[in-house]
This record gives sequence, C-alpha cells and structure tokens, in this order.
Amino acid sequence: MFCLSNLVLALGAAASLASHQPDPLRGSWRNPDGSVTIRIDECGARLCGWVTAASSDAIADAKDGGTDRLIGAQLFESYRRDGANHWSGEVFVPDLGHRFASHIVLVDRAHARIAGCLLGRFLCQSQIWQRV
Repeated sequence: MFCLSNLVLALGAAASLASHQPDPLRGSWRNPDGSVTIRIDECGARLCGWVTAASSDAIADAKDGGTDRLIGAQLFESYRRDGANHWSGEVFVPDLGHRFASHIVLVDRAHARIAGCLLGRFLCQSQIWQRV
C-alpha cells in the first residue's frame, strides 16, 4: 500500500509540473522577410503577440494602413490552444488596418505557420515564421 500511495503522489506531481510547462509558442518570432519581430506571451489565459522590432519599410507600410505606431502594437490576440500544436485567435495586419480570424500551427520548435483567414479557416493566407 505504501508503494501505491507513493506512486499516486509521484504521478500527481508529474501532472502538476506538466500543466505548468510554458506554452511552446511563447518567445520571439520573425516573419519570413525579417521585417517584423514579435514577442508571444501570455495575456490572461490566452496568448498574444506584440511587435518588438520592425524595419523602416514595415513601419511605413503600417502607417499607410493607419497604424501610426507599429513597435508595441499587438498583432496576435486571444490565441487559445485547440489541438496538438494548433492555436486559434485573431491577427491584426497593420498595412491593411484589419483584424482577421487566424490559426497557428507549430511546424517544429523553430517554425510556425501563421494564417490569416477571411472566413473562419477558409480563404487563408499563411506564412512560415521563424523563432528568433
């Protein structure tokens, strides 16, 4: 009986540690052409992403779309995990000045496919972002 109770305690501790592991999307990511870097982190119970660096061209494109301050802008909003290596939320595209339904698939530890969609998961455009 002593061994069984120790096993139950050990399994409970392991489950507790697993539930407190940082989300694998957390960290810094760069878009394919290297013009924007974002930091993904927790915002409440979900994940969000803010611009931490941007090229002068990206800043100018954002201004043309109505976003006066690109660095610090929240591009990713309210992403929630909804499958293995899959999250859904909204993405703000500064040069268009609009938010779109979005999903992210973690391809591997260093690459994520980020899609913005017009209709749910239809009519999507995606990019592969790289971990910085």
